[in-house]
Amino acid sequence: MNRQRKESVVELFHKDFLANKGTFFVNYSGLTVVQMQQLRRQLREKGGALKIAKMRLVKRALAGVDGAEGLLSHCKNQLGVVFAYDASEVSGVAKALNDFSKKNESLGLVAGCVDAQLLDKMAISRIASLPSREVLLAQLCGTLNAPLTSFVYGLNSMLVKLLIALKEIEKQKQA
Repeated sequence: MNRQRKESVVELFHKDFLANKGTFFVNYSGLTVVQMQQLRRQLREKGGALKIAKMRLVKRALAGVDGAEGLLSHCKNQLGVVFAYDASEVSGVAKALNDFSKKNESLGLVAGCVDAQLLDKMAISRIASLPSREVLLAQLCGTLNAPLTSFVYGLNSMLVKLLIALKEIEKQKQA
């Protein structure tokens, strides 16, 4: 690889590190080409991307990125870099990685960085166990809606009791 190509790779990775919301390092040694294609497809569906380059170039790309200092210590051996470009998709990307690593033991989760916080393998698994953004929003809406719903049912039952009492009074007057 010539110097210009290396510089362009470093620049592309630097832009990706600045633009993403979550970064994960994975050990992909032992995966077949078909497995790599499956992993890339699953990540793409979740809003992520797997990129591979020499760790020397990745180290250079990490220079000047806020909160990425913790990842520098993991830039050893040959690792793949997974980017989650949308904040709402970080848990989806982590879930795809976690599920794929359970099915294919050749894929190893090494480290991650979300919101300038370094994550180990266990933390990535915990993020993967979180529900999706839509489910969390639905739970929030249900929680916010519950007191109002209870209040409306309470008022409705009072109104029904009043109507029943008025019917009984009407029956007594007619009798």
